[in-house]
Amino acid sequence: MEKDHLEILLEDMNGKFDLLLEGHQGLRNEITRTREELCEKIDLNTVRIEFVKEELISAKEELGARIDSVENNLGARIDSVENNLNERIDSVEKNLGEKVDQNTIRIEALDDKFDAVATDLKAHRADTEAHHGIYRVQELKKD
Repeated sequence: MEKDHLEILLEDMNGKFDLLLEGHQGLRNEITRTREELCEKIDLNTVRIEFVKEELISAKEELGARIDSVENNLGARIDSVENNLNERIDSVEKNLGEKVDQNTIRIEALDDKFDAVATDLKAHRADTEAHHGIYRVQELKKD
């Protein structure tokens, strides 16, 4: 009886080991399948990443070229504006210089006229004072 009992226990254990091995084999198959799926997805994503990388490099080069073009264009426009402003400033300086020269000549002419009027007034006063009995010179009083 003991031997029969031991054989029954061994058969039961063998059955359980078989179930355990079947479960492990099923898990192994599932892990292998999942690994293959993940590898496929990784390969697909690698291709996508490479495509995106190439697109980014292309976009970077294109944007770099556009930035260079805009920079050159703006540089040329700034130089043009600077030259235009320099020409206008030079023109204004020239015109103002000419006007200052003209005003200087006018001021000098006015100085000469004032000097002539002062000389005439001095002569007239001297003449008036020489005839002081007839004419009398008075200074105006300020109130």
